Amino acid sequence: MTQSKPDLKLVFSLLIVGIVWGTTYLGIRVAVTTIPPWWITSIRQGFAALIVLCILLYKKQLAWIGWKNLKFQIIPSLLMIVLANGFTTIAEQTLPSGLTSIMSALSPVIIFIGGILFGIEKPTFKGLIGVMLGFLGVVFIFRNGLSAILDPNYKTGLLFLSIAILSWSVGVIYSKKHTHKSNNIALNLFYQFSISSSIQFVLAILFSSNTDIHQWSSRSVFALLYLAVFGSVLAFFCYYYALKRVSALQVSILNYVNTIIAVFLGWLLLNETITIDFIIATALIIFGVFIINYKKTTSKM
Repeated sequence: MTQSKPDLKLVFSLLIVGIVWGTTYLGIRVAVTTIPPWWITSIRQGFAALIVLCILLYKKQLAWIGWKNLKFQIIPSLLMIVLANGFTTIAEQTLPSGLTSIMSALSPVIIFIGGILFGIEKPTFKGLIGVMLGFLGVVFIFRNGLSAILDPNYKTGLLFLSIAILSWSVGVIYSKKHTHKSNNIALNLFYQFSISSSIQFVLAILFSSNTDIHQWSSRSVFALLYLAVFGSVLAFFCYYYALKRVSALQVSILNYVNTIIAVFLGWLLLNETITIDFIIATALIIFGVFIINYKKTTSKM
């Protein structure tokens, strides 16, 4: 009797995405203290493009992908990097990290509904239960701060973050529908990072042309480099690797794991208290993730 072996590369990729993107909220928060948002995103994606370019040159895989494939890379680049990443960075200038996390946790819900509408997800009961359990877990963590949503001072930040969440969700659904059309993840990422960095550079010139680089703190610069190397290159590569092998919902559910990581980092680095609410919420989130990803193991004689 033989049993199917787990895909260790897939498990590793999912862990990287969950852990690294869980730290990017903190990285963005540190970076925006002295660096304007569009400069952060432009430099982040530009540096990421240079890293991927070096990898492609080393492997002798740099090539023109053709106009048809370029179109497939432009759309997720605009949706997931220019709009989602850019507007999240802007939003974190004014929004508390807790509120940002709870809003971002809406993404799996949108992807679940959108995936069904566009035919990439099957409307399963366990999928609905898993998504709702995870979302309830996130709400439970920040239940005492839910009133912040009504704070008029956060109106602009919430608008930017809402656009970012919607753009990311649509980008994930689009990428899942078209991810099978190209196998070279690094080459696709090079074009995505290059396109988004160019657009964000123009936006940085338009909205922050008078920035003084001498006022950028070393702390913010190091955070920016971390976002480029780990948040963009490593995490996006692992994300697309996973997206080729599992459903969009299964990958997006990592948004809930990101929340756990973000709160843990707050406890570790900012001396924030971990309460019994956090422990209960963590259990709900893990149970939700388990329900969505659980499959009965099949055996062959």
